[in-house]
Amino acid sequence: MAAPTIPARLIAQATTRPESPAYHVRGDDGWSATSWSGYAENVRRVSAALLAFGLESGQVVCILGNNRPEWVEMDLGAMSINVIPAGIYQTCSAEEIAYILNHSEAPIVLVENEAQWAKVNEVRGELPHLKRIVTMRGTSIDDEITIGWDDFIAEGSAIESSDIDARIKAIDPSDPATFIYTSGTTGPPKAVMLSHDNLAWTADTAVALVNQSDADTSLSYLPLSHIAEQMFTLHAPITSGASVYFAQGIEQMPDNLKEVQPTVFFGVPRVWEKFHAGISAKLKLATGVKLKLVDFARRVGAEVNALKNQGKPIGPALSVKYKLANKLIFSKLKPAIGMGNARICVSGAAPIAPDVLEFMASLDVTILEVYGQSEGSGPTTFNIPGRTQFGTVGVRLNGVDVKIADDGEILVKGRNVFLGYYKDEEATAATLDEQGWLYSGDLGTFDDAGFLTITGRKKDIIITAGGKNIAPKNIEAALMEHDSISQAVVIGDRRKFLSALVAINPERAAEAKGDLSSFNASIQSHVDAINSRFARVEHVRKFTVLPRELDQENGELTPTMKIKRRIVNDNWADAIDAMYAE
Repeated sequence: MAAPTIPARLIAQATTRPESPAYHVRGDDGWSATSWSGYAENVRRVSAALLAFGLESGQVVCILGNNRPEWVEMDLGAMSINVIPAGIYQTCSAEEIAYILNHSEAPIVLVENEAQWAKVNEVRGELPHLKRIVTMRGTSIDDEITIGWDDFIAEGSAIESSDIDARIKAIDPSDPATFIYTSGTTGPPKAVMLSHDNLAWTADTAVALVNQSDADTSLSYLPLSHIAEQMFTLHAPITSGASVYFAQGIEQMPDNLKEVQPTVFFGVPRVWEKFHAGISAKLKLATGVKLKLVDFARRVGAEVNALKNQGKPIGPALSVKYKLANKLIFSKLKPAIGMGNARICVSGAAPIAPDVLEFMASLDVTILEVYGQSEGSGPTTFNIPGRTQFGTVGVRLNGVDVKIADDGEILVKGRNVFLGYYKDEEATAATLDEQGWLYSGDLGTFDDAGFLTITGRKKDIIITAGGKNIAPKNIEAALMEHDSISQAVVIGDRRKFLSALVAINPERAAEAKGDLSSFNASIQSHVDAINSRFARVEHVRKFTVLPRELDQENGELTPTMKIKRRIVNDNWADAIDAMYAE
């Protein structure tokens, strides 16, 4: 039986496979590994340093930076002594950082580099609780409250490892283990309190779903402030013994992916959409015999993966075709994008267009869509290997109850459901009822086979001037089926009809500008086609092509790439008003 907490599981891995690689870091000479015993000892040293500083159970340590060993070791080191780690998205502004540091009352913050330190320093006068800034390796700053990583670790040298292990054994699984700050689409971020039991139970469930083992590898690159990446980088690998590679950064991720060729890969829809756009562009260059081979392979890939998704066997004739397609196309294409060894590919955190899933499946890369939220420790439903249906977010996890309320809201109950929001009883009461049901805020429906389809978000519901309630999610997803549209925002609240703002893939932007009239005609034709799939009140009557993609710099996207509708409406008010000017 697995240990009841993630820190205890780390110690168990260090005991049972001390010399096996736990994580890898890219240096000038390639990837270097740290063993499970080294990992556990590094975490103990962080715990000791935090104790030496005087941190007590229930206090908070914040972490600000990209995915690195210091990030996870601070996280686990805090957890090990009942101190609560809280990640801050690396894209947060100084003002947003100040809010989280003050809300959490964190006396210590770990920052990656001088740029992140500068953001904290900018608001230091507004941070009465902050006593110490720790920098990750490679950054040295001459400042009275700032200390480098090695000096920080040295402060705990007098504390014995056995003392830390005793504290780990004494952890109450029902205690808060971590705070996940929401990305704040509708206001200031809230601190989701997840218990040790939440994390351990969810990790067990996730590992069992995909049969993860110590033979698996993954690439850590998405923000560790998000519960999904924490599951893939921390909790599931520590539970299963799988090995993690830390990407050098989001820009280097594609190259790192090709080097690592992981067996498990998690991507938000934006990542998969970029794969789709890049591969599509290259495949369009194929001609003659090569084009015929690609078409043959894609037909076979689509057929094979459709059967696999239903858990059905591949017949002898199709098996022969598949082997040929693999030899000629898949065995070359998949390693070229880093998917040579991939056996589990997952998409989550936001909706993904079914045509992206179908396209990748035709190339023998099946992407399993997951649905959940921070308040549910990550996954709630999942498209299981052998039981997958594109366009849905899968079936409920074993041990999790999911039901649809009378108004269509998805309700969740189980050991994955959070303790509540830190310092916010009102929001907790509005989200978590006395029976333990989590009110997700999402709208959905189940089909007869138990697959869940997300139909929208309650707070995103558009109420037209005619009083019709419209969920924009599916309309936006349909708009993004166009090869060139990367983002779509449906407008129409208190308006006479629906309109849309659409942004273009950077790869297609130059092409669009070269022949604007043809491009707009192409989009109009697409809009006309998708309108036929929806009720008349859901038809998009007008659209505006934006001059750039929506981004975080202008406040339009959260760090997890969710659209902040209010900001989009404010930023593009003139363009929106122009569509309703007549």
